[in-house]
Amino acid sequence: MGTADDLVRARDRLLGPDRRLTGEALRLALSDLHEFWLAAHAARAGVGGPGGGLALVAVGGLARRELVPCSDLDLVLVHDGRRGVDEVAARLWYPLWDAGVGLDHSVRTVGEALRVAADDLRTALGLLDLRHLAGDPEVGARLAATARQAWRAGARTRLDELVESARLRWARGGEVAHRAEPDLQHGRGGLRDAALLDALAAAQLVDRASAEVARARRTLLDVRTELRRVARRPRDVLRAQDGDEVASALGLADRFELARAVSSAARTIGYAVDVALRAARAAVPKRGLGVFGRRVPARRPLDEGVVLHGSEVALARDAEPGRDPALLLRVAAAAARGGHPIAAGTLSRLAGSAPELRRPWPPGARDGLLALLGSGGGLVDVVEALDRTGLWGRLFPEWGAVRDLPPRDAAHTWTVDRHLVETTAHAARLVTRVSRPDLLLLGALLHDIGKGRRQDHSEVGAALAAQVAERVGLWPEDVRALTGLVRHHLLLPHTATRRDVADEATVRRVVDALGGDPVLLELLHALAEADALATGPSAWTGWKASLVGELVARCRAAMAGDPLPAPEPLDRRRRELAAAVSAAGRPDVLVDAHDHAATVTVVAPDRPGLLSRAAGVLALHSLEVHAAVLRSHGGAAVDVFTVSPRFGALPDARLLRERLCRAIDGALPLADLLAARERDYGGPPVDPPPPNVLWFDDESTGAAVLELRAADRIGLLHRVADALERSGVDVVWARVSTVGSTVVDSFAITGATALDGRARAAVERAVLAAAR
Repeated sequence: MGTADDLVRARDRLLGPDRRLTGEALRLALSDLHEFWLAAHAARAGVGGPGGGLALVAVGGLARRELVPCSDLDLVLVHDGRRGVDEVAARLWYPLWDAGVGLDHSVRTVGEALRVAADDLRTALGLLDLRHLAGDPEVGARLAATARQAWRAGARTRLDELVESARLRWARGGEVAHRAEPDLQHGRGGLRDAALLDALAAAQLVDRASAEVARARRTLLDVRTELRRVARRPRDVLRAQDGDEVASALGLADRFELARAVSSAARTIGYAVDVALRAARAAVPKRGLGVFGRRVPARRPLDEGVVLHGSEVALARDAEPGRDPALLLRVAAAAARGGHPIAAGTLSRLAGSAPELRRPWPPGARDGLLALLGSGGGLVDVVEALDRTGLWGRLFPEWGAVRDLPPRDAAHTWTVDRHLVETTAHAARLVTRVSRPDLLLLGALLHDIGKGRRQDHSEVGAALAAQVAERVGLWPEDVRALTGLVRHHLLLPHTATRRDVADEATVRRVVDALGGDPVLLELLHALAEADALATGPSAWTGWKASLVGELVARCRAAMAGDPLPAPEPLDRRRRELAAAVSAAGRPDVLVDAHDHAATVTVVAPDRPGLLSRAAGVLALHSLEVHAAVLRSHGGAAVDVFTVSPRFGALPDARLLRERLCRAIDGALPLADLLAARERDYGGPPVDPPPPNVLWFDDESTGAAVLELRAADRIGLLHRVADALERSGVDVVWARVSTVGSTVVDSFAITGATALDGRARAAVERAVLAAAR
């Protein structure tokens, strides 16, 4: 193995398709290979041996013997000031560059390296892992020892810098545990955080990381190793399309089991970092106070048996957790309410001595739970701390099935358990809108508790919610209300975005499902908003809020016995425009801007194909269609679209009119233009989920409702509408709901063929083909 090209070929054989090594074994093999080659290469380059004053040392992954595929080599040529070092460095680096080996290199004396580390945090942390590869071992050992000594001496003054660096990294990388596509290296709870724990321990500010943290780190390293082997490039973000192959290499069932393992490991590391940073801050005296002038933290009472000790919530000196079953929840509520962490020692003591809550819970425990759930944003970190120490699972054994459970829908930002907590935090801001805030908070916490069990999660969740409610000690009628809240938590948003909310039959169906209960209706309205806000940034739009609000208003009127509002007729402007279009035979457009969306009215001579052409023109102008109501007046079609711009401002009505005329005349190549626009914005989705079609019957109109679930893409509504028109059906109305990268489009269609089973199958095939 003489040349750098030989090194590359040997490395590629280790990573080849017939490789037998995975995980830690592969990292060690890669480390051994590079160390062996570099030692021989350094000798040929003139690095010399003991007493020569010159040494080649490694930092980073090679120094830790954690070299993952496609990693750069982090090398330092350390010398004692002798001449001719630059020539040796050139003989070291150039063969590696020529062979395409990634290299991060430097040439420094011991003093220069220490001065750089004093100003550059990343360099200081890298030197903590330094390991000798070749040359004079005394030079490398001197740099390693002095670098660690300098770190121990100066880490206390650099703690703020260390924390700020981590926070900036977290802001860029997000949370590994809860991202659909996590950054394994830089995200919160990732491998950089594991290195942060080592750095705090090297500074003697905290103890060495636990065995549990070491296992979590090894899990993330194994995933990162296989990800890079699969991708054959230096990638640290685990994408969904790589998940199944990485999971298979690690002996896991699928990408969802892989995501769950990654989430669990990242949460272990993230929680350890939180505890370690608090401990490190406590070990560093305040500015202006020497070691002997350090003040003892004050203890301020927060609740019975609960105090604020410094910046942490702790047990009072006279607290007796073994005799006070509600103490755990009082501690948790106090911490969440004030935004303070719970002291690690307090959590450990509660985990070891807090009694099991008997069924039904005593009133004090139930009150403590509701106080905790109503604390808002502070709830998230407290539940995480309780869950990491086993206390949350003791309160809610049902939590195990959703812990670290990845979402099946990419529109969801969080894992299922985190989503439940985030929903509860959002619901805490809506409690003044309902008459039963306690049921809203409990419903938010439990609405998806049935997921992960391979059955309808709403029905399973309702049964589990009843189980929790009875254990907590709710009255029987409240148990029934909470069960209904969980069972029907999707009823309002699904109905509002997939059905005609002005249809009396739609309203009656919702009212009947809720048993005419107005309290349950208002709870579901608030839960729908909290659930959507916790799902992701695009899940609760102004348009969706207005649709759900309109449905709730109509249901409330029906429950009160009031007459339902009649569908709004065409206004005078649209009637006059329809008459003018009929007379002139040319289409026209109205654009009306509103607070959350806009209404685009397309009026044209009534002929087949208008919906698809209008949808295509709107897509060309980057308008996202939310709803379409199709009417006619005086021989003209009047199609009213509710839209919002994907970005920027609304287009000019004259330009829309001009393009629509060309599209209707067949002079505008819509398919080609939409394909070009999709290419300009990155092309169609990569490895999208397969589209799916469901059928429903609309009792009031006799129409069939076709519901399409598919990956979103530019021009999708145009293609699907064109497929429906070519199938010979008439579209009465359409509802389009986009959540993240997924759409749920509903079309009410009529015609003799719409209700025929064989014709439905043909329509379905055409729609699925258009959606692919």
